[in-house]
Amino acid sequence: MTSSRHTIPVTKRADEIKYAIRDIEVHATKLERKGIDILKLNIGDPVKYDFDTPDFVKEACINAIRDGNNFYGPSSGIPELLENIVGKERREGNRILQENVLVTTGVTESLQILIGATFQKGERFLIPGPSYPPYITYTRFFNGDPVPYHTIEEEDWQPDIDDIRKKITDDTRALAVINPNNPTGALYGEKTLKEIIDVVGEHKGMYLVSDQIYDKMSFEASAINMGSLTKDVPMVVLNGISKVFLAPGWRCGYMALNDTEGAMADIWDGVQKQARARLCSNVPSQYGLMKAFEDTYDDYLTDLNAKLKKRRDFTYKRINEIEGLSASLPGGAFYIFPKIEDPRYQDDEDFVLKILKNCHVLTVHGSGFCPVYGKGHFRIVFLPKEKILGEALDRIDRFLKL
Repeated sequence: MTSSRHTIPVTKRADEIKYAIRDIEVHATKLERKGIDILKLNIGDPVKYDFDTPDFVKEACINAIRDGNNFYGPSSGIPELLENIVGKERREGNRILQENVLVTTGVTESLQILIGATFQKGERFLIPGPSYPPYITYTRFFNGDPVPYHTIEEEDWQPDIDDIRKKITDDTRALAVINPNNPTGALYGEKTLKEIIDVVGEHKGMYLVSDQIYDKMSFEASAINMGSLTKDVPMVVLNGISKVFLAPGWRCGYMALNDTEGAMADIWDGVQKQARARLCSNVPSQYGLMKAFEDTYDDYLTDLNAKLKKRRDFTYKRINEIEGLSASLPGGAFYIFPKIEDPRYQDDEDFVLKILKNCHVLTVHGSGFCPVYGKGHFRIVFLPKEKILGEALDRIDRFLKL
């Protein structure tokens, strides 16, 4: 008797998942297996470079573990942490209630849960073009339609308000703002944020998502908590410990609902149901986040941003010295998004792979952040020391001169 095995098919929604930041690393790994050293400018993880989680946050997590706080926590988060999140948001002018906060496994889980509770088949989510890839991935996974809105490169990647207005339809359920932005590093001022709120306010049946994970990483100006500007336009603010407090592997974030008229009551109920089904966020990490939000830590943030700004300035200057590349000055975060002007390289993913193969420098292709507004660009993380950044950019410069 013979038997034949048939391949069990994967679902279409899972098969179509793409995540450019890590997908591109597969190619680098193949080179590393051959003994080739790769200069990595691709991943937004400060701890992979010469940054480290601050001691006051580490100690809070360690003490939590030692004190036996290793239990299943409440699905919404430890009450003391919820209080600290409310305190942080209110210090920044976002008047939220404790029952409208949910602690999540990083901002990425916040997105997954929120999108899962929002979108029916074909409904639209307006996202910045370019944008953090999970905004695209999860919207498609839940059968929604991610629609990028134009950001203006010549104006340091500021949102195009007219384009936003044109792209809102009866099927649009939400609009996202990432401020400071990943991948461009753009920082939006109060006027721009108010204009976006006003446009969304003209349409019933939709809300705002304000992703503020890089909120304290800014240079010439401070990032504004968008929740402080809204009155009756419903909004969900996203934040966490990964970036500003340099603890990306801890996977601890939150979403905070500002909805004075209860327009999102059903969505928030759907969010809570998903949260209960996945039990809870990492409990020891919540104690670290609790400590991070106890104070403003001005000295810590001043030192952190001074270090980042120095590397930003170096990277911006060096990129614009390379014939065939140009870049806008990032206002925050730790990314820069150069434009490929060399006419020999029309395909940005092909360009990134050639840079990897010939220069042994790993970056991320811009079309992975948006096939419309990201194409023809690539993202560089300016977290490494200037010596490493300089060597990487020198290699790219020499390659483009060939």
